[in-house]
Amino acid sequence: MDVELRVSESADSAQRAAAELLAGAAARGGHIAVSGGETPRPAYEIAARLAPDWSRTELWWADERCVPPKDQRSNYRLVRETLLDRLDRSPAVEHRVRGELRPQRAADEYDRELRGVGFELVLLGIGSDGHTASLFPADPALEEGARRAVAVRRADVSRVSMTLFVLNAARTLVFLVVGDEKAPAVARAFAGEPTPSTPASLARSTSGSTIVLLDRAAAAGLPG
Repeated sequence: MDVELRVSESADSAQRAAAELLAGAAARGGHIAVSGGETPRPAYEIAARLAPDWSRTELWWADERCVPPKDQRSNYRLVRETLLDRLDRSPAVEHRVRGELRPQRAADEYDRELRGVGFELVLLGIGSDGHTASLFPADPALEEGARRAVAVRRADVSRVSMTLFVLNAARTLVFLVVGDEKAPAVARAFAGEPTPSTPASLARSTSGSTIVLLDRAAAAGLPG
């Protein structure tokens, strides 16, 4: 499974590249999944300007913390403030993870909702430990081969995450990663062997494209 690495001179350029991919997917329509974190925040703001009409899409979240939607830690809240509230026409459906529920119940609901869904584009990030979505190193969730969403227990806050089973079926899987603190994880994910110790190394589109958007700092550990 090939990976297309696109290295930009700056974080701003990488984030704009992600925005352009999001805007293109919104124009085509279909199912799109997004992620939380500070890195994609500018990309969502730019995407709202580039494509103010998302009415042909259905929007999903690759993962979510088990908190209410108005909580500062909520991925839904971040996307609401940076993208959805800035659109002229909203997605036809917003498939929010109900993080206010108990983790297993929220995961069960999302798993049922995801049945039969194929993604046009999924936007992911990478943590310094190599995690992506809420799939963490050596977690049993990495071995899930049937469910589309699982509850993930963490010391800080539990989460609900899409599984590799559904992420890898996306037509276009996009990683957006910036900053030198992510360079070791990027090198492990995209220059090393696939391993559960670096979950991002296991996330690859099996039927389409995997695109990795990096700034120079995040790409510093890659060969060549």
